[in-house]
Amino acid sequence: MNDTPSRLPLNRTALLLLVLALALIWFVPLGWRHLLPSDEGRYAEMAREMFVTGDWITPRYNGYKYFEKPPLQTWLNALTFAWFGIGEWQARLYTALTGFAGVLLLGYTGARVFNAATGVFAAIVLATSPYWNLMGHFNTLDMGLSFWMELTLCALLLAQRPNLPTGQVRLWMWICWASMALAVLSKGLIGVILPGAVLVLYTLIARDWAVWKRLHLIGGLILFFAIATPWFVLVQQRNPEFLNFFFIVQQFKRYLTPEQNRPGAFYYFVPVILVGFLPWLSVSVQSLRHALRLPRQPNGFAPVIMMLVWTVFIFLFFSASHSKLISYTLPIAPALALLIGMYLPLVTPAMLRRHLVGYAVFLLVAALGAMLFMGRLGDARNPTELYVAYRGWVVAALGVGFALTLAALWLNRRSRGGIGGAAAMFGAAWLLLATIAGTGHDVFGRLSSGAPLAPAIKAALAKLPPDTPFYSVGVLDHTLPFYVDHTMIMVEHADELAFGVSVEPQKWVPTVAQWVQRWDADRYALALIPPDRYEQLLAQHVPMQVVTRDSRRVIVEKPGVAQTGAAPADAASPALAKPQQ
Repeated sequence: MNDTPSRLPLNRTALLLLVLALALIWFVPLGWRHLLPSDEGRYAEMAREMFVTGDWITPRYNGYKYFEKPPLQTWLNALTFAWFGIGEWQARLYTALTGFAGVLLLGYTGARVFNAATGVFAAIVLATSPYWNLMGHFNTLDMGLSFWMELTLCALLLAQRPNLPTGQVRLWMWICWASMALAVLSKGLIGVILPGAVLVLYTLIARDWAVWKRLHLIGGLILFFAIATPWFVLVQQRNPEFLNFFFIVQQFKRYLTPEQNRPGAFYYFVPVILVGFLPWLSVSVQSLRHALRLPRQPNGFAPVIMMLVWTVFIFLFFSASHSKLISYTLPIAPALALLIGMYLPLVTPAMLRRHLVGYAVFLLVAALGAMLFMGRLGDARNPTELYVAYRGWVVAALGVGFALTLAALWLNRRSRGGIGGAAAMFGAAWLLLATIAGTGHDVFGRLSSGAPLAPAIKAALAKLPPDTPFYSVGVLDHTLPFYVDHTMIMVEHADELAFGVSVEPQKWVPTVAQWVQRWDADRYALALIPPDRYEQLLAQHVPMQVVTRDSRRVIVEKPGVAQTGAAPADAASPALAKPQQ
């Protein structure tokens, strides 16, 4: 029997203030950090090129065809640039919106499928778990994918409520099918394969065959294909090489083979989930036990079993993959948060006090460890002084977390049987901790992005014709093209642009020797060169004039030419300059 208290743990005014405070903390810092390689720079640049060229069908990266992922996020980022201008916060706006919407959606679903208390606590857990809130502030594909997959799951749960009018069941199932299509347009076949496999496994485990009668399969499939199919048809018509690369290489070989060079042990995602839900680990086991005791709905549907199958299968699916990244298991975060949110209304102030004291001690120990050991880290790529600078941010974040945890203890002591205010304050501690530490990471991100070099590079480009070739010698810089509003011609090392180079080989230079010949023949040209390669070329007396440099990049231009006039340059691909706003 479900003995979870159903009343709101906070009054409506307090809830509204919480949502407004969350929105403020969630959106204001979006532009406080530089874009990080590789994902943030890549997807920002792809959207910039789409916006500048006006080609909304064929995605390009650095001027080369780029078919690794579908275009939904690129479309929406390009629209954001069109509406608000090109910049860092604009590049992160879509992921931030999907992350924030995911919190509200989970709260709504918890309240409708279970009760109001579950909805509030589930939203607090999701918003304050580092896994969700940090990924909601990086321009990667996985947050958008996770939102559409969350909507798929939530719409299914909402559609299967007992005694729901047929029209509402159909509406929620159509939303479910539409969100699966948008998940496919976000990252490919996993948007439909994973929910489909979960549904089949749920049916077998729960022996709930009746659920298939409420899926509205015919109308849902029509809606799914109406949304998901048109882009695939159009891009294949314009690019005959698309289907083989996208489906065979990227969707199947990426999962089944290690050729993407993103290996990881089978337990790779265990620490990811543990750290990602660190604020709520102390109640995780009890949450699972409580969820397993809950009965089915009167119509035979078992939402808890559905959420558990969703979590376990997706976790194991990516654990078995040959390609692993931290963000891959993010789609299970809403289900985990909902399971924890179902238990939290049962936590007494005495239980919460033990929870909070333990975390206060943990934060103190973590701050002491940061002060003692972060000054000893560092290497040639990220020198010790960067860690020393970041240490201040980490200690400040832990200090804020500790202070708010003490405030949560005070609220918990003054509570009259409910833990809503104390839980919200504890969640705020971790939300601000992650926000401050994440913002401070820009001490590394500033160097990684190359953004400080952009003004000098743009000043040099302003004196040259718009089609001036800009070479990238032996390296792919994922962020600089976005910051200088100019694509680069790859030299020698194609990196992840190998497919684009293979179908448009005229757009790249295969060897450094050939590049030197082209450089000598160019009237105007710039190049990005790693410092060690720059020294080698300098020793070979290649004519180069340094425009600007940092510890990772040297930017040079062809010397000895008057930097005026509009004579055409011998460019391998046109520059994609930002239009005047």
